[in-house]
Amino acid sequence: MKYFERLLLCLLAGVTMNAYAQTAPLKRVEPAFWWSGMKNSKLQVLLYGDNIASATVTAKYPGLTLKKVSKVENPNYLFVDFETAAAKPGKFDIILSFPGGAKTTYAYELKQRANDGKKAQGVTSKDLIYLLMPDRFANGDVSNDKVNGMRDMSLSRDSLYTRHGGDLQGVINNLDYLKDLGITAIWMTPEVENDQKSASYHGYAATDFYKIDPRYGTNELYKSYVEKCHEKGLKVIKDVVPNHCGSEAWFMHDLPMKSWVHEWPKFTQTTYKDQPAMDPYRNDMDWKLQVDGWFVPTMPDMNESNPFVANYLTQNYIWWIEYTGLDGFRIDTFPYNDLQFMANWMEAVRAEYPKFSIFGEALVNSVVSQAFYTEGATVNQKVDTKLKGVTDVALKNAIYETLNGSFGWTNGVNRLYDVLSQDFIYKNPENNVIFMDNHDMSRYFSMVGQNFDKYKSGLAILFTTRGVPQVYYGTEILMKNFSNPDGWVREDFQGGWPGDKQNKFTAAGRTAFENEAFTFFKTLANYRKTSDALQNGKLMQYVPENGIYVYFRYTNSQTVMVIVNTNDTPQTLNTKRFTDRINSFSTAKDVVSGNQHNKIEEIKLPATSTLVLELGK
Repeated sequence: MKYFERLLLCLLAGVTMNAYAQTAPLKRVEPAFWWSGMKNSKLQVLLYGDNIASATVTAKYPGLTLKKVSKVENPNYLFVDFETAAAKPGKFDIILSFPGGAKTTYAYELKQRANDGKKAQGVTSKDLIYLLMPDRFANGDVSNDKVNGMRDMSLSRDSLYTRHGGDLQGVINNLDYLKDLGITAIWMTPEVENDQKSASYHGYAATDFYKIDPRYGTNELYKSYVEKCHEKGLKVIKDVVPNHCGSEAWFMHDLPMKSWVHEWPKFTQTTYKDQPAMDPYRNDMDWKLQVDGWFVPTMPDMNESNPFVANYLTQNYIWWIEYTGLDGFRIDTFPYNDLQFMANWMEAVRAEYPKFSIFGEALVNSVVSQAFYTEGATVNQKVDTKLKGVTDVALKNAIYETLNGSFGWTNGVNRLYDVLSQDFIYKNPENNVIFMDNHDMSRYFSMVGQNFDKYKSGLAILFTTRGVPQVYYGTEILMKNFSNPDGWVREDFQGGWPGDKQNKFTAAGRTAFENEAFTFFKTLANYRKTSDALQNGKLMQYVPENGIYVYFRYTNSQTVMVIVNTNDTPQTLNTKRFTDRINSFSTAKDVVSGNQHNKIEEIKLPATSTLVLELGK
């Protein structure tokens, strides 16, 4: 090669290297894409890269307006606001031009919104929710049990705290099992990336809000999971955590600004008290500790009053709905959130998806405390949260009191009657999610002393009273244990792993006792799927007498009578006092056993039982 040719090549190489050195490649763009035709046409895109604040941002696309570029404390971030109202689906370049002539380009896409009629259907009192932990339910893909580069590489099914290998494919493989069982909606504990150093299997310490944890699968697989659920008539609830993130979240290593999370001079934990939110005599510091304190040291508290954080969280959850077609959200630790943010967030979600369901975890101590967090400002709240329903702890406790408690006006079954009599305090109590246990609580079968009669009686109440019933995985096969520690109530569903000696997903793998429980559960759950009275009916209850509690669910087309006998001896119930509801009905069919009662003036009640009777003429 001639001397001048070699010199020219070297010079060209130097220019190329110099231009590359001046270019700051983007490390993050969130959301990575969006949709045209959203009701809220404003879009704020987070850009993250080394020293990108020095760049000028441009974007040209028909109908698109770049409204504002915000620089923040950290020069590695830019927040770019677009107006998309007139923009049609398509791609355009976001161009960052740096001093010296270097450029970075990101190809952004506005996608076409899907409209297949199955998206964002909402979860209602017509449904039965099945809560599961994906790491502990079934392992459908052993290749992702360990993922190189993740901080936690542990894998041991013998440990309560490490990952066990369950994943999205494992859930997909068992959708027919859930559908056959009578389930209509699935709620999984969070599936997003939890790249924490240890004990990250539960999912409540997100490190990437836009990414499914690779040990569960991919974003594309999660989208496919939702689609497969919809094909089978199952709805999908996503567990979301706006209150906090994981300490290893990508932005925690290089915060956009100090106020992105609530920072304190030293570590400050929430008080786990809900009372300051509603206490008219509160000290404001107690309120600040409740909502701004960190949940635990590994879960920093997001500052939802920061408008950039509010936009980030709101767009993220809308992104997941639009991307996958989800039907509902369960909001973790609702009382620790900024209530005005939650109200605004709720309105933003429903503006896009009017039927979409949202309920909040509110592990509080009374009916009035629960009502405080629900919509309608029915108890003189300063902020209407817009939250349609909560996890109904008061009703759960009342059912346990019915099953395990003693006699007396305020004890036993009278507690259940009393709690339901206070439903006037809610705007719509039908939106409350009713349950007996979950991943943070002792399992239902253990809580009733492994008494099978009580187990059946309580489930019958859960499946027939008002609200949206939710069960925890394994309830149908009598999984048991107490939550000290939590890992004991988060055991694997046997049969979900290759090589399991027992497969509880099949009748052959269950004991006779487990099959009896399974059949009871399945019979009542599937009846509920087709019962107009249990899905849509009004509730009428009667004052309990002699340990017996009676209520009716009824519509114009169907009446179901439910009789709860808390006595440990058989009883005979005279039905004369229920004439106004029984009316012209003269027969009844036992929904579970199929037995026919041709005379209902007197009904024989087994000890410790709940009869579910469909009335006929």
